[in-house]
Amino acid sequence: MPKNPFTRGHSRALTKRHKIAVAGVATLGAAAVAFSAVPGNAETTTSEAAAYSAPVKYRSEDLKGLQADVKAQLAAKALQNKAAEAKAQAEAKAKAAAAAKKKAAAAAAKKAAQARKAEQARKAKEAASRAAHRAKLKAAAPKKSYANNLDGWIKESLAIMRAKGIPGSYNGLHRNIMRESSGNPNAINNWDINAINGIPSKGLLQVIPPTFRAYHVAGTSWNIYDPVANITAAANYAADKYGSMDNVNSAY
Repeated sequence: MPKNPFTRGHSRALTKRHKIAVAGVATLGAAAVAFSAVPGNAETTTSEAAAYSAPVKYRSEDLKGLQADVKAQLAAKALQNKAAEAKAQAEAKAKAAAAAKKKAAAAAAKKAAQARKAEQARKAKEAASRAAHRAKLKAAAPKKSYANNLDGWIKESLAIMRAKGIPGSYNGLHRNIMRESSGNPNAINNWDINAINGIPSKGLLQVIPPTFRAYHVAGTSWNIYDPVANITAAANYAADKYGSMDNVNSAY
């Protein structure tokens, strides 16, 4: 609410125009008092009122101007308040929009992460399924069989040697087997230095037990008399010492 411009505390701030208006109001008050104090002298009162009528009319207009100024100030203040309120509403709206945008971005990122995780899980599941299928096919595939004779033993040994990266050929294996044991898988040497030392040579390629254990090929039997286990262990030893069983032409 605007302060009363006519209070004592604000008298110094009044403009010349305001002072004129105040004087007019005071004159009107004095005229009213004079009129009521002399009711019997109507003519005198009328003439005095007429004498002051012109100045009062002028000062009344100044008062109206003052009122207009006050109204204008109030209107300007109202406009300022309205503008400030509109600005605050706009800022609040922008802040809410930014928060909503941030929330939407976070939700989108979370959704994308979930989608990536689901895709990874799907791929892992498919890979596991393919691996299981391959294992099933491999298990269902008929295992290659070999004849239970020297030819079959050499061929099976060569298949294992190829899988393990052990060099050697059919001829190299056959030649050394015939020299060492004449193709007898149960052959044993009881007369050479190894026999004297208590570790006689045994099997198709006459391997001593320590060498058999040291060069044993995974997946084969631990029985030194087993034809395939004996051949592959001897070939593994020959590859380490001579490069290949094909390079062996005498006792080794």
